[in-house]
Amino acid sequence: MGEGGLRIVVVDDHTVMRAGVIALLAAEDSIEIVGEAGDGRAALELVERYDPDVALVDLRMPVLDGVATTTEIVARFPRTRVLILTTYDTDTEIEREVEAGAIGYLLKDTTREQLVDAIHAAARGETVLAPRVAEKLVARMRRPVQDPLTERETDVLNAVADGLTNAEIGRRLVIAEATVKTHLLRLFAKLDVNDRTRAVVVAMERGILERP
Repeated sequence: MGEGGLRIVVVDDHTVMRAGVIALLAAEDSIEIVGEAGDGRAALELVERYDPDVALVDLRMPVLDGVATTTEIVARFPRTRVLILTTYDTDTEIEREVEAGAIGYLLKDTTREQLVDAIHAAARGETVLAPRVAEKLVARMRRPVQDPLTERETDVLNAVADGLTNAEIGRRLVIAEATVKTHLLRLFAKLDVNDRTRAVVVAMERGILERP
């Protein structure tokens, strides 16, 4: 662990991942790891106690997730920059974190050198995005505005995601099978897809469907 450099806290609910990040940064003299936490609530306590320059935060965690943790840190401790380090890169999650105030969004396949550079850049107030994340954000901004799905179309799509046939969807929603087909055609057009599987994938990427 470096001393006298940038002060950071590492927040990740996976102990092995957290230890791996700490091990990556341990030999870096310009960075001092002042604390680690396994959930968002504990992270807020660390930030309050140590006033770090950067909080390295995972996206999906118990108690408080990455978005809620980021929102709290930005509101209560604006000096601390939040840098997301996660395996998740869906459009919706990226957008939610950026909107919450994260200064950067990195994926866990980043190299040690990239991580160190990103921490320093974040501490300077510079936005840091993994190339794949940057591409997704740009693509999302360029995408034409889509008509939102109606509540019934969303119900049909959820049933599709559950693996139901058109007849089974009709029975679940108490509508005719022909009506199910009409809803499917409309939602295919709105999502710009040609089949049921792709419809589910695109809807999940856009945050229209929330699946466990």
